[in-house]
Amino acid sequence: MEHIVIIGNGIAGITAARHIRKLSDKKITIISAETDYFFSRTALMYVYMGHMRWQDIKPYEDWFWKKNRLELKKGYVEFVDTDNKTLHFKEGDKLIYDKLILATGSTTNTFGWEGLALNGVQGMVTKQDLEMLEKNAPNNKVCPEAVIIGGGLIGIEIAEMLRTRDIKVTMLIREPAFWENVLPLANAEMISRHIESHEVNLKHNTQLDKILGDENGNVRAVLTTSGEEIPCRVVGIATGVKPNISFLKDSKIETERGTLVNRKLETNIPDVYAIGDCAQQRVPIDLRPPIEAVWYTSRMMGEALAQTICGNPFEYNPGHWFNSAKFFDIEYQTYGWVFSNERRKENEAQFHWKCDSDLRAITFSYHKETGEFLGINTFGIRMKHEVFDMWLSEKRSVDYVVENLKEANFDPEFFRRYEGEVLKEYLLLKQTVRS
Repeated sequence: MEHIVIIGNGIAGITAARHIRKLSDKKITIISAETDYFFSRTALMYVYMGHMRWQDIKPYEDWFWKKNRLELKKGYVEFVDTDNKTLHFKEGDKLIYDKLILATGSTTNTFGWEGLALNGVQGMVTKQDLEMLEKNAPNNKVCPEAVIIGGGLIGIEIAEMLRTRDIKVTMLIREPAFWENVLPLANAEMISRHIESHEVNLKHNTQLDKILGDENGNVRAVLTTSGEEIPCRVVGIATGVKPNISFLKDSKIETERGTLVNRKLETNIPDVYAIGDCAQQRVPIDLRPPIEAVWYTSRMMGEALAQTICGNPFEYNPGHWFNSAKFFDIEYQTYGWVFSNERRKENEAQFHWKCDSDLRAITFSYHKETGEFLGINTFGIRMKHEVFDMWLSEKRSVDYVVENLKEANFDPEFFRRYEGEVLKEYLLLKQTVRS
């Protein structure tokens, strides 16, 4: 019986395992050094915040794995011998595979700052990070102040987590507004104001120089490049993530930032594949980054690879870009491409609308010459994915999208409608441009 071994029990690896099982009777072994069972990584923050218990973020009961003949192994793979199709574990044992799937996800990205090894310095990616934060910041007496280095989605999660325990939070971000390297400036400035409304000390245009410790090896402060010293007991590193592939360095599997794969998610070595955050497309798909550290793309890669593994060669095709997140109380959705000011394409124009409450906004992206709708960012207003997916495929005009925006509204019966205000402001903009 063919033996499929999957390293990593995140959404990518588990999706692949589930779909291979649906399609075949192959032997499947799932390896993880992090946890015994699959859990929802995006829900880690809610355990710390007290909204959920650990068992609540495990999508499947513990008996699910045995029932579906998915063997689980707790261990850390130290070396992959592709010549002999053998995995060597840190614990000293070995495992032979017929086909190998690398689904090892991401790890916290750091930049060699002094003080990273001090107690109280941590990221927020793994279950172990959650346990460490519970130890480092159980309350505002043990940890009265914390500093977060970097912004983005991990940074805002750490900030929200700590604020629920009334811990003072300072965030250091390099940009003039929060996530300004991803969002248009108008959107980024609104999110900055919202973060500050939650009593987070948001320091723009600020970079870390070093982390300072006390005589016991614990964090006592951070020092910025401008010379400001900020006292703290915890330093959250939120300067992005990188593929978790250090164990591949001595193998014959080709890597750059991630594990290099083609559209079928095949590496350079026969019978070895990579999916999820650790995979890097040799040729990027459309405008997507070559490494996609996004939950839904990991799931789609798992589904696509299961077909190939089971004899139905299948290319990964994620379709139109979309994503969602939450900045404290503001929900964010994006469909298609809406670039930041710095990354905006030469032919891209944008129309911004924001309500007076400063809690809701929409940005439309469209082609300057043709008027084709290219993408949308929404803040505080939920939209239907399938509607925007259809409009992008149909190459609708931005005029059509704005005029028919109510068709995409996810929950109009529960909230005040804003489509009329958006259309009125858009028509006024068009009239101004024409005149």
